[in-house]
Amino acid sequence: MCKGKKVGMKKVLIIEKQLSSRELLLDLLREKQLQLFTVEDGIAALDLFKKRSFDLILSDLMGIEVLDRLERRPLSTPIVHLKSQNDPDLKNIQHVLLKPLNSKGVGTLLLKLLHTKRKVIAESPAMQQILKQVERIAKSHSNVFICGESGTGKEVIAGLIHEASPRFEHPFIRVNCAALPDTLIESEFFGHEKGAFTGALQRKAGRFERADKGTLLLDEISEIPAALQAKLLRVVQEQEFERVGGTDPIHVDVRLVSTSNRLMKEAIQSKEFRADLYYRLNVIPIFLPPLRERKEDILPLACHFIRKVCLRNQLPLKTLSKAAEKKLLSYDWPGNIRELRNTIEHGVVMEDSDILEEKHLQIEVSQKEALLTLKELEDKHILKALEFHGGNRTQAAKSLGISVRTLRNKLNSYNS
Repeated sequence: MCKGKKVGMKKVLIIEKQLSSRELLLDLLREKQLQLFTVEDGIAALDLFKKRSFDLILSDLMGIEVLDRLERRPLSTPIVHLKSQNDPDLKNIQHVLLKPLNSKGVGTLLLKLLHTKRKVIAESPAMQQILKQVERIAKSHSNVFICGESGTGKEVIAGLIHEASPRFEHPFIRVNCAALPDTLIESEFFGHEKGAFTGALQRKAGRFERADKGTLLLDEISEIPAALQAKLLRVVQEQEFERVGGTDPIHVDVRLVSTSNRLMKEAIQSKEFRADLYYRLNVIPIFLPPLRERKEDILPLACHFIRKVCLRNQLPLKTLSKAAEKKLLSYDWPGNIRELRNTIEHGVVMEDSDILEEKHLQIEVSQKEALLTLKELEDKHILKALEFHGGNRTQAAKSLGISVRTLRNKLNSYNS
């Protein structure tokens, strides 16, 4: 049984034999912005594990015993013992909810387990500096603009900002501006009234309305049609809009995090994007360096993906050979973290060996890529940030997490 299917929701599995307890948990969790699954026993849970992973498992004693006996308990998922009065204490379970269950106890524990900040792999100085920025940025309500190449982790950073913010209990709504057809994008943003257009059979809330009191991620914001940008500017300024076909103003309290992999200076100069909208969205800029400029993150990320893929496919944990590690470090990664993840998944799934060798990695390394130094990578990173911000040193320095003076000194060293 599954309740709710909204993308981005945390997935919670309930393993409980008693129908009354299952129904009570569903009632207690129904308004928590969760995707809920329920089964009667551990055997039924195993079928679900083949299809999806979960962010949290709530289980009675029998369910836990079945998972442990078959050695199928997901190691990366927190599990809560739904403990009856006569149940023994379980040494390998950290979290317990005592029956009879109550709303306060369930809500407090879920808040603790589901809103713990996700771990981000960040061994490189550049990414460590960005994570320090995120901690400070999250405490504010200012709009954030994250730029960087495709696959660098812009959506992950946006999620971190939301999770570490005072808004974390409220929705985190994502809209991929590049994926929406021009004819539907206004309705997706602002919603519509019944009968507003052909096919509008009932009133629909838009992304802004759904994100009220939370965070709205405008992914690939540069792809928004020009006709919609003026309306979006008004919403950003006034936090007010009308549904398509409606006349009543709707007030919201939404923090905006925007992303783009384009050079916004070029989009503004070519009149594809409004400058006034960009500056409203770009209150706090973050520039994410490409993976080739943060070599220290490559192997930790690779090991992380190996663990995830092995766990999801019930495979023995694999490791990288030294030659494979060298190949990963020498590659340029034009597709960034997304390409690294796909490369690792292909190697883990397609090869039987417990050790991933160089030949198992479907990438080709050029001699030029192998010879780049860390100093050259840093220089490219700084110049790329300047390019993204149209030569504005103040914005570039802010997005890099360094002072304008430090940036000026580095730029002067290039000409010496």
